[in-house]
Amino acid sequence: MVRPLFTPMEFKRGETMIRCGKTCQSLYVIEQGFCRAFNIQDGLEVNLNFYFEYETVTHKNSYVFNTPADFEVVACEPMIVYRIDKPDLLNAIRQCPELGEAGKKNLELIAAKQERQLQLFRILTAKGRYEFLEQHNPALLQRVPISQLASYLGVKRETLSRIRNKRMRPVIL
Repeated sequence: MVRPLFTPMEFKRGETMIRCGKTCQSLYVIEQGFCRAFNIQDGLEVNLNFYFEYETVTHKNSYVFNTPADFEVVACEPMIVYRIDKPDLLNAIRQCPELGEAGKKNLELIAAKQERQLQLFRILTAKGRYEFLEQHNPALLQRVPISQLASYLGVKRETLSRIRNKRMRPVIL
């Protein structure tokens, strides 16, 4: 019942899914590939988040409050996603309230990911953030280029290289 409401889409590496300054009224479910959310601060790209297979991507404030997005989302590699527009989703929920419950669960997962990310940056050092990702999200470390990863962790590329090199060196007793 729900699948026909989703429009399959493909994005090439570097293509924009969500534009800064434009209203986002769609949800995207990633089947293949990954993307990043970023904005520009002091002339530099600052990576805010990465989204991988089976995750939902949107700009929540724009989606809920119908305001312009304050960050971009671009494909980091070729992607296959399924898009559903807000009016179609709301109509489907009216017809099948169980979809609303599934949507709430999805929002809970998104909120939990955001909360974990906030804790990561408030509590842990750069080294601690890297170690956390090693344990909880190794795919991110394997797939994301080091310059984007450094931006996401809030450190310079050189600092991240030092952290990685120290983690890889064997301990000599």
